Amino acid sequence: MKKKFIIGTRGSDLALWQANYVKDKLSESGITAELKIIKTQGDSFLNLRLDKLEGKGFFTKELEEELLNGSIDIAVHSHKDLPTQNPSGLTIAAVSEREDPNELLLILKDCVDIKQKLSVKFAGMVGTSSNRRKAQLLSLRPDLEVEDLRGNVPTRIQKLRDEDYDAIMIAKAGVERLGIDLSEFYVEELDPMEFIPAPAQGVLAIQVREDDTKLIEKLQVLHNPTIAEEIAVERKVLNLFNGGCHLPLGCYCRKEDGKFQVWTSMADDADSFPDRVFLESETSEGLAEQIVHKFAKDRKMPAKVFITRGISEMSYFRRALEKHNIEIDGRSLIRTFPTINKLDPYILKHIDWIFFSSKNAIEYFFKLEPLISKKTKFGVLGRASEEALRKFGRVPDFNGEEEGIDTADIATEFAELVNGQSVLFPGAKDSLRTVQKALSPETKILDLPVYETIMEDNIEPIFADVLIFTSPSNVEAYFVDNLIEPGQKVICIGRSTGRKFDEMGMKYALPYSPDEIGLAEAVFGL
Repeated sequence: MKKKFIIGTRGSDLALWQANYVKDKLSESGITAELKIIKTQGDSFLNLRLDKLEGKGFFTKELEEELLNGSIDIAVHSHKDLPTQNPSGLTIAAVSEREDPNELLLILKDCVDIKQKLSVKFAGMVGTSSNRRKAQLLSLRPDLEVEDLRGNVPTRIQKLRDEDYDAIMIAKAGVERLGIDLSEFYVEELDPMEFIPAPAQGVLAIQVREDDTKLIEKLQVLHNPTIAEEIAVERKVLNLFNGGCHLPLGCYCRKEDGKFQVWTSMADDADSFPDRVFLESETSEGLAEQIVHKFAKDRKMPAKVFITRGISEMSYFRRALEKHNIEIDGRSLIRTFPTINKLDPYILKHIDWIFFSSKNAIEYFFKLEPLISKKTKFGVLGRASEEALRKFGRVPDFNGEEEGIDTADIATEFAELVNGQSVLFPGAKDSLRTVQKALSPETKILDLPVYETIMEDNIEPIFADVLIFTSPSNVEAYFVDNLIEPGQKVICIGRSTGRKFDEMGMKYALPYSPDEIGLAEAVFGL
């Protein structure tokens, strides 16, 4: 076997980092390698959008040709740049650990407005060359102006620094690999469950000749079988959609507690509202096919959806459903009332944390015009509560949704974070107190009932294909006199709401995230 192998790579800073990473990992295993820089078509076509290049071989073709003719032994690629089919004679010998798949929104500090979702000022200009990112950005913030952005990672960041844009969107993996200092910008980090990345984003592919069996065996020190299994689902979805063209397609798969969880987003084009679906399965077999089936143009969608809350005209949920001509009946089956009209300022004087488990709690608490210390931190149960909190100019220091959808899991994580501190819980009178119960005896708990709920009387049966319940009290209000009609399907926000249906022995769907994105995913996934 050769004493020294040649690794082929593009010449960009990021590509060189990736190739040197592989070289160093091989060196740790006693395998010596050197780099050979190869220019690709993608490095030459600086006037084309990246989404027209990624996944079509523009960044990989020349490396593959040199592999086939024997002038290099190994090619290192960003996996998302590879076509879904290997050229004859080549194979992927190993896939790396996955770098953080989060997306970053880098914002000029004078263009920040934390009251807006994503923190970019109203009608701000955001730079990205990806149709996938543009479609998802506009679905969350239709007021934004999205403009093309080309160049390698440092070039794109320099364009923001030069104020060509108010903000730019970029993959966290590239920034971390290059060790770029972002302290001059306001950074909004978007997890892959909220903003779905490109298939195989953050993963390296190590490609060799398929008959080079001894080298393939050596390269297994770099191979992560779990990541390989996850991105196989993502790339199968890409393949089934004939991806590699410039579809605004995002797909992210992870294995969590023995189950495969997959988020997929796809739009007809960059200016169209994307459909999204979340699926969970104990096996990856046939999972990609299930996902693609959900996006079939001829599939039957519900004609009418009822939800136990008002839905604004420009809300994400309304736009997602009305795209498919689904009628929405949005109204609460309960009424809420404040329990206090004035707040004693002393209550907040020595509070370390304020935790909110609902939008109602946030709205009623801030109506009291609280005087909050600068040192006080905020925790929320999920994205819906975070969005409500932003409207009052606050960004949470803890968002439970990052820990999962089970309130008990969120409570455990929060309990560890705030151990020994003082926590105020504004909420509903007679709330379940799930989070409070998880806190340690050393943690000081202050419950502050700021509102109470009263059920509406004589609620008529609701004739809709799908019923969405947003709280346990709304379930109780409806099922005093009414029952599910034959064929109706139920979606619940949160496990506490779902438990009401467990008690009745009834089936329901549970969105991954208890917000409008999660609800739209759940309706689309039925």
